[in-house]
Amino acid sequence: MRRWLISVFVLLAICSAVPARAAESLEQTIAFLLHRIETADATFIRNGQAHTSQEAVAHVRAKSEHFKAQIKTPEDFIRLAATKSLLTGQPYLVRTRDGKETPLSTWLSNALREHRENEAK
Repeated sequence: MRRWLISVFVLLAICSAVPARAAESLEQTIAFLLHRIETADATFIRNGQAHTSQEAVAHVRAKSEHFKAQIKTPEDFIRLAATKSLLTGQPYLVRTRDGKETPLSTWLSNALREHRENEAK
């Protein structure tokens, strides 16, 4: 009986720790994506206006705070905070040094994929 109780307590402790690790992992991944925006050598386009990486990260960070309760995955973060303007519906874009423009959601999704591949190694 005692062995059974110990096993149950160990199992409960493990199960209760999983959500905390998952939430921490989500926060770490979002921090990685925000850092990627902040340190990018690119121009960010929002509603036709050019913005620096610092301006872009501040905007995306504010939107992510607004949608915090709805963000359960990194994909939610990208979809809700870094895809398009809530006012105009226009997609956010990233313009690299060579002049190529890419939707911010695609750019961040690629960064997320690379990050996960590196984490798996």
